[in-house]
This record gives sequence, structure tokens and C-alpha cells, in this order.
Amino acid sequence: MPKTDYAIALGSNRRHGNHGSPRGVIRAAAAALAGLGPLKGFSTVRSTPAMGPAGRGFANAAIILSSKLGPLELLRRLKEIERDFGRRAGRRWGPRVIDLDIILWSGGSWAGEGLIVPHPEMHRRRFVLDPLSEIAPLWRDPISGLTLRQIQRRLAAPTPVDRNRPSA
Repeated sequence: MPKTDYAIALGSNRRHGNHGSPRGVIRAAAAALAGLGPLKGFSTVRSTPAMGPAGRGFANAAIILSSKLGPLELLRRLKEIERDFGRRAGRRWGPRVIDLDIILWSGGSWAGEGLIVPHPEMHRRRFVLDPLSEIAPLWRDPISGLTLRQIQRRLAAPTPVDRNRPSA
């Protein structure tokens, strides 16, 4: 398979015995991902509030990885890295040492055994869009045709309800 580019979101909200704080976990996970192919971009690591029952806030970042692996094989390798970092199956949106998600790939849309690309929740998540827009603002979502920057700006824009709401 020729090399393709993948946009991968990284998140952590638990310390790790070897890598320290969630920010350290993100940096160590990015180094582990570089073992799968060259990193073409690595965003700033950001602090973001937790969604759902995760409790404490997260460190989030994104990378662009160039790899010969197909989507399912890459997903399998991401899950191996998560396990190597001590991630265990748990409740949805719970605390985690590391979370690695394929968000986009240069092959367009893809769906198969437990993986949908583009990630179906990408459009609603600033913790994904902000770091991705930093490193790949012109990458287009194959479904909507919009760039990541456009999607990010739409998410940040007030809705008509917000515009009509009196200010406090």
C-alpha cells in the first residue's frame, strides 16, 4: 500500500508512572506513533475540560502521520500503543492514560470493523478541531467538503439562538 496521511487525535487525563503528567503522556505517545511512520505535523498540547464522567480535564493534541498501514491495521496498532501505555477497557468518556483516534485519512471516507473515517463526532469537538486546524487547516472533510478551519469556525460561531440572547 502506498503511504497515506492520517490525522490522529491524542488525549490523556491520567498520570503515567514513566511519562508523568498527561502532557508528558501525549509527548510519549507521539514518539510511539512516530514508530509507525514519519510525523508530518504535531500540534500544541492543549488543556481542555472533560466531557461526561471523565472527571478531570484532558491534555489534547493532534498529529499527522504518514504510513503504509491501512486503516484497520493502523487502528490495531493504535490500540496496542494504548494498551502498552496501560489503557484498560472502561466506561465511555471515563478517565484514561491515553486515547488515540483516527479522525481523517487522505484516502477519503472509510468504514469497517469498528472504525469510521472521518470520525463521526469530529464536527462537534473543539478538543479535536482546534489542534487539527493548527497543523492541517486546509485538509478537507470528505463528507462536507469543508476544510478543518471552516468546520472549526462554524463550531465556534454563535448560533442564531445565541445571537438573540440578551447579554448578562
